[in-house]
Amino acid sequence: MKINTKSKKLNKAWLADHINDPYVKTAQREGYRSRAAYKLKEIDEALQLVRPGQVVVDLGATPGAWSQYLRRCFAPKEAGTGGAAVGKLNGTIIALDILPFEPVEGVQFIQGDFREASVVRQLEAALAGRPVDLVVSDMAPNLSGIEASDSARIAHLIELAIEFCQAHLRPQGALVCKAFHGSGYSQLVEHFKANFRIVKKMKPKASRDRSAETFLVGMHPKGAA
Repeated sequence: MKINTKSKKLNKAWLADHINDPYVKTAQREGYRSRAAYKLKEIDEALQLVRPGQVVVDLGATPGAWSQYLRRCFAPKEAGTGGAAVGKLNGTIIALDILPFEPVEGVQFIQGDFREASVVRQLEAALAGRPVDLVVSDMAPNLSGIEASDSARIAHLIELAIEFCQAHLRPQGALVCKAFHGSGYSQLVEHFKANFRIVKKMKPKASRDRSAETFLVGMHPKGAA
């Protein structure tokens, strides 16, 4: 059997970076399931998106770090405390992913593919007519390495998230959506601008420098229901 030494070296380099990553160490210390929690935290602290009492939908939620962050934001701040990982919850979080999700206390989870109408109907049933304050989406397709195909898959997920927001987001609501620099990115930015009154492009420090990952934030949807 032929061993791909280049691939082996890349895997070793990734593992070394991961072990030494300060965000990985902080996530382990603070009880988050992944370093991704700090991406949402940085975006939230910059734009003040998350507030107790909100209804929030977390798309592409597995392994659950964003739901954990939201749940801690919703923990009542009584007697100088707050940010609890368990206990009281002042707000509603509905998480959705195609993959299994280890429970987070107080978070309602739906397992299914957001691209399927039947799954979206389950999500709408869970909302029970309540308008949504914030949608956060860390969804990403399985990448094939074929840029045109991957870009189309990414764009489709983002377009579905925007479509959901137009139907369910409050007029003052917001969408945080993972995107990737590359083919089709400028068109996605324009699509955001066509659907939201305020659009921000953000690259959190917790997102690795070499990653093409970036985040688009749309606030105050145009023509929201």
